[in-house]
Amino acid sequence: MPEYVIHDRTQAAQHAAAVEATLAVPEIGPWLGKTYAAIAQTLGEQGIAPAGPPFARYHQLDGGRFRVEAGFPVDAAITPAGEVRPSALPAGTIAVTVHIGPYDAMAPAYAAITSWIQARGGEPAGDPWETYFSDPGEQPDPATWRTEIAQPYRSAGR
Repeated sequence: MPEYVIHDRTQAAQHAAAVEATLAVPEIGPWLGKTYAAIAQTLGEQGIAPAGPPFARYHQLDGGRFRVEAGFPVDAAITPAGEVRPSALPAGTIAVTVHIGPYDAMAPAYAAITSWIQARGGEPAGDPWETYFSDPGEQPDPATWRTEIAQPYRSAGR
């Protein structure tokens, strides 16, 4: 199992432009690609540049499905257009690690974050998200993909 370096950070809420869907795991990858393209087009039409790399936030549902929110951080709220709507990544304390490798091998990183939070007497507080620093279209070797995993949490007694 890879070793993950985990740290925490406190962040302000981050405006985002996003699209949401309910998907099974095999549907997520293809959906993300077309969704990021649609959001980028909408941002371009509104004269807005992304304020960082794309992200996806995951809420696990029953039956192996996820409610997925995918988007880009932006500096101010956008005007809704089609499926693209304003959203935000939450303010608060988050546990963070970086996974290097294919997306389907991230389970140990999530387990490491959960263990790190619990070892400090905390508990997850909301849905995690992934920030994608690698573009599979430009970097075809999955072994080199860099993904930051962020899990909001609260300390004991909060």
